[in-house]
Amino acid sequence: MSHQGVSRSAPSGARGTARPAPTDPQPHHGGTARRYQRSLAFLAAGALAVPLLAGCGSDDEASKPLAGQDIVPVARDAVAEGGTLKMAVDAVPETLNTFQADADAGTTRVAQAVLPSMFTIDATGKPVRNPDYLESAKVIETEPRQVVLYKLNQQAVWSDGREIGAADFAAQWRALSGKDSAYWTARNAGYDRIAQIERGANDLEVRVTFDRPYADWKSLFSPLYPKDVMGTPDAFNDGARRKLTVTAGPFRVDKVDTAKKDVVLTRNPRWWGRPAKLDEIDLHAVDRAKRATALADGTVDVADIDVADADRITVAGREKGTGLPLQGAGKTSAKKLRSWALTLGMDEEKLPKGPKKLRRSIAKWLEQQHELRDFGVRKSLEPAYTQLALNGSEGPLADERVRRAVARALDRQALARLVLTPLGLPAVPVGSHVALSGQAAYTDGSGAIGGLDTHEAQALLADAGWVAGGPVKAGGKAAGAEDGEKADKKKDDSEQGDESDGGHDGQYIVGEDDKGPDDKGTDDRDTRDHQKDHAHGAPGAYAPKGTAAPRGAGAPAGPLAKDGKALSLRFVLPSGPGSETLQAVAGQISQMLDRVGIATEIHKVSDDSYFKDHVAAGQYDLALYSWPSSAFPATDARPIYAKPVVAADGSLNVEQNYTRVGTDQVDQLFDQALGTLDEDEADGLLRKADSRIWASAGSLPLYQRPQLVGARKDLVNVGAFGFQTPVYQDMGFLKKGAKVSPSPSKG
Repeated sequence: MSHQGVSRSAPSGARGTARPAPTDPQPHHGGTARRYQRSLAFLAAGALAVPLLAGCGSDDEASKPLAGQDIVPVARDAVAEGGTLKMAVDAVPETLNTFQADADAGTTRVAQAVLPSMFTIDATGKPVRNPDYLESAKVIETEPRQVVLYKLNQQAVWSDGREIGAADFAAQWRALSGKDSAYWTARNAGYDRIAQIERGANDLEVRVTFDRPYADWKSLFSPLYPKDVMGTPDAFNDGARRKLTVTAGPFRVDKVDTAKKDVVLTRNPRWWGRPAKLDEIDLHAVDRAKRATALADGTVDVADIDVADADRITVAGREKGTGLPLQGAGKTSAKKLRSWALTLGMDEEKLPKGPKKLRRSIAKWLEQQHELRDFGVRKSLEPAYTQLALNGSEGPLADERVRRAVARALDRQALARLVLTPLGLPAVPVGSHVALSGQAAYTDGSGAIGGLDTHEAQALLADAGWVAGGPVKAGGKAAGAEDGEKADKKKDDSEQGDESDGGHDGQYIVGEDDKGPDDKGTDDRDTRDHQKDHAHGAPGAYAPKGTAAPRGAGAPAGPLAKDGKALSLRFVLPSGPGSETLQAVAGQISQMLDRVGIATEIHKVSDDSYFKDHVAAGQYDLALYSWPSSAFPATDARPIYAKPVVAADGSLNVEQNYTRVGTDQVDQLFDQALGTLDEDEADGLLRKADSRIWASAGSLPLYQRPQLVGARKDLVNVGAFGFQTPVYQDMGFLKKGAKVSPSPSKG
């Protein structure tokens, strides 16, 4: 249920060092995805020279969020007083300092509940003043320099009784400005533009002067840490990793218990705002694969879940008085139990073989299903989008024409439908790299690259020299392969072991031939069955190993070749539990590419190495991963699409641009947007940057990620938040006899 969309640095909250969201298009891997914060150095693509094409939408095009919140909103007077909310997180946070490199989603949740934020994010992804801390905040001068005056809520105090004031703002600025390397900070975006911070006319005023204009000034001081944490390098680096003794939110940190995997938050007795309804919030670490079990046995009350767990909860809610009785599970025949378990959605491959173990396993499942009747699924769209990344540093994709051909071969609408339609969510492709529907900067700029057109894709490939049926040197390596591919493949396969593909080889090729892994022909019926098994009932979504995808009309007669090498791209995917939908999307993409003569070699690697060793290291041609949206795209999107630059040691600094595709013009547009205080002008510059990013075809946005949350039915003001920052003091359990109202209280 966490809100991860406050910035592209989410879920850590440390803006400016953008991190990918979980790699799966469903909320599976949470904070476990490899999120590199440091700049990486690799070979870069050559310069791009693409004329700007008009986008699909106009600059004043209005948009709205594709899906609203699903949190069971009620007025505060309908929320019971007291109680403990047990909330699942991926891990006990390594640090409670959101500005450190190893901060994660759990760090953000703690910060949202216990620390000041000058601005929060509303339902449209826009920053709004937080009245609990700010009476006002505005730009009062622009010449000779930008000055922002913050007027603080006169009741706002730290938990030790000290007023929140200029000393805290100044300490945070000095720690995050980047001028003192003793502070181990993950980023300094925005803080590096501040010239000075001083007290205003009184203790409630903070005057911040910038040495360069900064459009995203509202991103700063959210969260705000006390000077006790920011005042010295030692306090910053180590003092707030496992404890926060001074806070200023509706809750405070009571303890971090690594043995029990808990972070316990309790009511803050010095809180001046609307009092928290709950006595306590326990953030409990639960593995993603064990979320349904944790909900059923009462370990947690609410958890982000995957599609399979959502299906379990939905089925449990429909099975009142039907099916086999729980008490009969030990007497019913194994065959009947197995058959019934499969109708519930149990994984046949995980069912024990022996009759006794089978009965125990199914009995436990039935017991869990019985408990899951008390839960519901709350769903929306995450403030994040899944993209197809094309590594433009070398190989065929270093040629912009080949990247554009990949883009023209994709049916992004079909991919959105594959993931979102079965969930009852709007299946609309994402049209922007810098914003999502509902945000002010959003306009569909995909017209700069063009839509699905296989003939145009083939023409682009031909122009790049890739000829259908061209000679391929005997023993020659495919054009997309890396020098270390064989070693990588052995490593990937050994890492996989007995992973989700049943322990088979981690590589298969779409479009190479029509034979299966055992060199036996694979007929259409077998293919459809396999697809259905692996794509949650979405036939055609998954290409089995060795199965050639059907070619469309006018498709090349054989694989394309150039300079004696076949055109084949290395498509790297995670292999762990919960990756089925991601793999289904990849299978669909592979089939689309095969229709224009581009073969794909799919390599499944362990989740632990997927991002770190492959995406961030540039060891891939194609990859799928997600970025959180941002309320501050000029700051947060720039490092994702910045042109790689040569570092002092001769290596290449790619920041977070793992596609290695960038242009000077895009950088200039981001810089201009960052330096203008006119919001409409900034949005226009961002839209222009987005069009040029589309035209360079290094990153192809596909769809917003689904947000699925399992929650107790009596839990209110909690669930799938979409863009909006959660309001922790309003969370709780429905008061006995109360009814759900249309909207939460504003007061």
